[in-house]
Amino acid sequence: MVATAAAQIGEDLRSLLLTPALVMVVVLLIMPLCWLAFQSVQTEEGFSLANYIRIFQESIYWDTFALTFKISFLVTILSIVMGFPIAYAASRLQGFWANLILICVILPFWTSVLVRAYAWLVLLQRRGLVNQTLMDLGIIDQPLTLMHNTTGTVIGTLHVMLPFMVLPLYSVMKKIPQDLMQASESLGAKPFYTFRRVFLPMAAPGVMAGSILVFVICLGFFITPELLGGGRTILVSMLVQRNVELYHAWGAASAVGLVLLFVVFLIFWGINRFIPIERILGAR
Repeated sequence: MVATAAAQIGEDLRSLLLTPALVMVVVLLIMPLCWLAFQSVQTEEGFSLANYIRIFQESIYWDTFALTFKISFLVTILSIVMGFPIAYAASRLQGFWANLILICVILPFWTSVLVRAYAWLVLLQRRGLVNQTLMDLGIIDQPLTLMHNTTGTVIGTLHVMLPFMVLPLYSVMKKIPQDLMQASESLGAKPFYTFRRVFLPMAAPGVMAGSILVFVICLGFFITPELLGGGRTILVSMLVQRNVELYHAWGAASAVGLVLLFVVFLIFWGINRFIPIERILGAR
């Protein structure tokens, strides 16, 4: 009887401790989503699915979603290619050099995204540092168009997203025992074979975690594409903003946002079918 009463008290206490978190989830997540869903079916004529029908009928929505996913996927791949060597070097080195690499990775977080976007505008313009250097070296004869297009958007977005790839990779690589690598080499395996068969599989959760983080953030990225795209590279976030500010179409903007959210859920569901999300995010 005493044990039953103690168990009940413990259950009540656990529920009481969970209450603030549940309230925050309801207020900050569930209620805004419910409001978005309500707004998305609101039209001048009343409740209607016209906003969703328009998304699937008009090509501008299809083109915008396709471009958003294309840029997000490209930035994710480039983040892996550039971030993996950086994270590997930071995890294998010791002392000053490892700390220096991590400081260089974290340093951009201390600068506003807006400031970094304007800095890229200066660097990528026709007579900016990049074009001028390439021309001085004789690599190109005429300035390249590196801004107000998809190229500038990818470059600026990649600069912002790279730390979000490096840090998850580093946290996983740092936990990989060096003894495993030495054991493989002591058994006669060449360095590249050891890297491919031992190190890379153990670093895979970090790659997946960083990829998910970068890809999802890219889907809703706004400031950098707006500035470096020059109004020519329209992503989903910009479509939502224009529906609200230019056309005051809150219903259309809400529908676009919910469709994007649904697509992200589908992506997570598909990934979870092959690799549990808990394993990826837990990097176990």
